[in-house]
Amino acid sequence: MAADLIDVYDQIVVRAQAHGIRVHGATLTPFGGNTGYDAPAREATRQTVNTWIRTSGRFDAVLDFDRVARDPQVPSRLLPAYDVGDHLHLSPAGYRALADSVPASVFRR
Repeated sequence: MAADLIDVYDQIVVRAQAHGIRVHGATLTPFGGNTGYDAPAREATRQTVNTWIRTSGRFDAVLDFDRVARDPQVPSRLLPAYDVGDHLHLSPAGYRALADSVPASVFRR
């Protein structure tokens, strides 16, 4: 699954950049504890994809939403203050934290 996601992301990046469109990669936020998504294989996929986003050099900018939203005590889970309670979706405070983490420079050419 990770290889498939990376291939698709890479295709999107290549096609967009070929048209002069800047592409910002955002890491996948944690979902540990969510009954529909929490599985070791899915967490391994998330980690693999996030590593690729961070290190591939394919993106014009990388937004590390995983780093912002994860619980440092349990990195596979959202920080409790940012979790609406389903362990998947962010609270308004969580979305604010993501927004605040985006540098204004990504909006400039």
